[in-house]
Amino acid sequence: MTRSHTVRIRDRRTQTLHTIQVPEDRYILQTGENQGVNLPFSCRNGACTTCAVRVISGEIYQPEAMGLSPHLRKQGYALLCVSYPHSDLEVETQDEDEVYELQFGRYFGKGKVKRGLPLDED
Repeated sequence: MTRSHTVRIRDRRTQTLHTIQVPEDRYILQTGENQGVNLPFSCRNGACTTCAVRVISGEIYQPEAMGLSPHLRKQGYALLCVSYPHSDLEVETQDEDEVYELQFGRYFGKGKVKRGLPLDED
């Protein structure tokens, strides 16, 4: 029998706290949806930062989280769409743009990309 863990999710967008039971072999995002919890997501395959959370306490396993660098994982960030609980957890949703900036900001050292004027057509 697969063990389940209590996962508490603080949703910063809605200022709500969700508590769900998640088996160790199930993704947290999908399990939450099955229990009626509406959380942010986009790609569902660990490639973007829409479902990013910061782990407050507990242990999470996310071998498929391509959208997070090892550095951000070590800082406690996780992607709920491809994360499994390995203990009871408490996490907090993050602003997608903030996580994206942490992930890729160093590549855009001159600040945010600005829209230019339309190209002249020949």
